[in-house]
Amino acid sequence: MDCEDMQMIISEEPNLSERKEGGKRGRKPGRKASNEKVDIKAKLERSRQSARECRARKKLRYQYLEELVADREKAVLALRAELERFKQWSCELSEGRIPNGFHQLLEESGILKQEIA
Repeated sequence: MDCEDMQMIISEEPNLSERKEGGKRGRKPGRKASNEKVDIKAKLERSRQSARECRARKKLRYQYLEELVADREKAVLALRAELERFKQWSCELSEGRIPNGFHQLLEESGILKQEIA
């Protein structure tokens, strides 16, 4: 290989110093340290504020869920009481007795028509 061949190979390679690096990440060289301190303080304050808001949202969400659970538990207790009442009525009806409140239930449901006096 003579000198001219070597010059052609070198000239065909792209010049690395001319290439642009547009997608660099991370800290940029030459930033001032005083701006970083202010930025860090502002960033920390924003982070604290965000954490306060997150805790407040979490507290509200838990309060809502606790109220929902309490309402559901009340509904379950009411349904259990109603089920127990129906079981007792069933036992009484199978023995040939009419239970207290059974007549009123039939009237409310429309099975028995109320007599007009």
